[in-house]
Amino acid sequence: MKYSVVFLAIFSISTMGFSQDFKTTKSRKGDFYFFWGWNRGWYTNSDINFKGKDYDFSLKDVQANDRQTPFSVNKYLNPLNMTIPQFNFRIGYFLKDNYSISVGLDHMKYVVTQNQLVSISGNIEQTGNVYYGIYDNDEIKIVDDFLQFEHTDGLNYINADFRRIDELFALSRNISINVSEGLGAGILLPRTNTTLFNKDRYDEFHLSGYGVNALVALNVTFFNTLFLQSELKGGYINMPDIRTTQFTEDKASQSFFFTQFNLTIGALLDFKKSTN
Repeated sequence: MKYSVVFLAIFSISTMGFSQDFKTTKSRKGDFYFFWGWNRGWYTNSDINFKGKDYDFSLKDVQANDRQTPFSVNKYLNPLNMTIPQFNFRIGYFLKDNYSISVGLDHMKYVVTQNQLVSISGNIEQTGNVYYGIYDNDEIKIVDDFLQFEHTDGLNYINADFRRIDELFALSRNISINVSEGLGAGILLPRTNTTLFNKDRYDEFHLSGYGVNALVALNVTFFNTLFLQSELKGGYINMPDIRTTQFTEDKASQSFFFTQFNLTIGALLDFKKSTN
């Protein structure tokens, strides 16, 4: 969460003591924009429910983290590999000078921490399963032959949002500092990598649920065209229909809150110039 604290501190300082008499921003109405960037994510603990033909149990207060890809130019900047790390892509349109709508993909990754102790309730009635039994708030360790659970290809949040943007101040006639806030909602289309009781995993995209979010962003725009942007985004994800194995009756469900810190680079596209 240190990135979030630093972001909010910069935001607070940036909005204090600057004159807004000198504006550089041209009319944005009718402009498009897009950006690409990378994210860091944090997740609250969640209860995960597993249900199948001969089992129905819940794990309580399960801890999970994101999975950062070690930095390399090849993985982060090579167009053939840019979807390997956690990334964000968005395209938007200005309805008015200060308001935009946009759609995008937040490619996050969610990995349940192995070897943690959690509470389990429910039943496992598979013949020959070493975890066979009835559980009532008992303690169990998440190990490989019991469960590996990750949304790493990934926790794909496809969402639309509505944003307001305002210029805070100008560093020069060609460099401006802007702030935006927004609300969004969308669907979750994860590719879940799960191994449950050593069954073959289901490794395909599957519509699993929905999410809602809010965000605040700081933006440095150059020549009213290129921009660098940092975002602090938070929200709620609910996935009642997660595929876990090759068998359609095997499902999981969970919900949790998330925080996301994003660093992006983008461009404003003014098609009005070419039509005038």
